[in-house]
Amino acid sequence: MSTFANHPAPATRTWKSLALIPALAGAALLLTPEISRADPPIDQVYNVYCAQCHGLKRNGTGVNLPGLSVRPRDHTDSKGMGDTPDDELFKAIKEGGLAVNKSVLMPSWGAVLSDKQITEMVKYLRTVCHCGK
Repeated sequence: MSTFANHPAPATRTWKSLALIPALAGAALLLTPEISRADPPIDQVYNVYCAQCHGLKRNGTGVNLPGLSVRPRDHTDSKGMGDTPDDELFKAIKEGGLAVNKSVLMPSWGAVLSDKQITEMVKYLRTVCHCGK
């Protein structure tokens, strides 16, 4: 009597092992926490997309200032920012300066930022200028 009589042939073991792979993969997916795809904090978004012109101090003195023919808006200016409605800020960010009769140098960010992010940016700018609406 062979010592292998009680063991399945290697090919059979391989197929049974392969059959477990989908079950194990499914279990792993169920047990793995969902990967967060949350947007970065809005002040970081500002630092990436806005600070080159508007400055890290948000006062219109970014590193691009020397090369610009029009000074970027000072987001710390309570009066100037307070006089600008939220919908105009939203439109300027989404569609660019020309969309609100401002500088052509203000790019449109609608292809980069979601409407949600732009809305958050408007709220953030209200905290920067201390002129919440």
